Amino acid sequence: MRKVWVIGGAAVGLGMGFVMLLVVGVYLVAGNLAGGVGGGVKKLAKGAVPAAYEPLVAKAGTTCDAINPALLAAQLYQESGFNPKAQSAAAAQGIAQFIPGTWAIHGVDGDGDGDRDVWDPADAIPSAAAYDCSLASYVKSVPGNLTENMLAAYNAGPDAVIRYQGVPPYAETRNYVKTIMTLAESFAAPVSRVDPSEQAAGAIDYAQKKLGTPYLWGGNGTADQGGRFDCSGLTKAAYASVGITLPRVANDQYNAGPHPSRDELLPGDLVFFSDDLTNSRAIRHVGIYVGGGQMINAPFTGAVIRFDPIDTPDYFGATRVTEDGAKALPKRA
Repeated sequence: MRKVWVIGGAAVGLGMGFVMLLVVGVYLVAGNLAGGVGGGVKKLAKGAVPAAYEPLVAKAGTTCDAINPALLAAQLYQESGFNPKAQSAAAAQGIAQFIPGTWAIHGVDGDGDGDRDVWDPADAIPSAAAYDCSLASYVKSVPGNLTENMLAAYNAGPDAVIRYQGVPPYAETRNYVKTIMTLAESFAAPVSRVDPSEQAAGAIDYAQKKLGTPYLWGGNGTADQGGRFDCSGLTKAAYASVGITLPRVANDQYNAGPHPSRDELLPGDLVFFSDDLTNSRAIRHVGIYVGGGQMINAPFTGAVIRFDPIDTPDYFGATRVTEDGAKALPKRA
């Protein structure tokens, strides 16, 4: 549920003609903007990593040239969702999901307290970076992109990377490399404009047709729910209507692509709100930006899907949804 902040008296109603101009405009802009989040980005996007772990990720992410903070953050998110208590059925443990045998060899005392604790992010995060860099050193003579070869070694083992002289032709390994490289963009602070999604206009059109629909907590718009939505149910359905599958909850939707700044917002961008502006995992509301400082959103129980302003004290940031970004998101129970 999103808090309602009253600015300038009330939310401004938008005419249908204005919205349709925005929908058409996003197609035009999509063909004219160039650039994106490039490789080698070192800084993390605002709040992309929980504040308690951000200094650890920022420091450990510079351990060697093969990694950077955004890439390390993507690995931790993929492995555990930044959960230091995570444990898998395969006995992988902690925020970095080390199995005991690997931890015994590669675990480091990151905080200098005299022990190596897989459950302590102060040890596990530097250990993850050290393990990456060890793999990178092992495959450094292999042709191609060192970071991609390192990730392939993480997934398939360094001997396979050396044998194939690059990323092995295994579907699982190639998908893992692409997933982490794509996810890294959603943790990186933007250094230039990012391309708008070609599906953005269709998502807006879908949401626009739901204006006036009553809010329902947990609503996915299904017939048994009377076609009602909550905030992330609406954004998920809007992008599903154009062939992009988003996760169900808002704080995971934040990682479905790179993050434009406030002055670079375009129609179709997802906009997010939180009581903790230092932690994307605390995001609790999402809407679809339509331009003019307005979004379409399902705000709270008792309200209907409507236009609301985005420039409120709880505005967290935005995501430009991409197909690859959405596909890279981990599937969590």
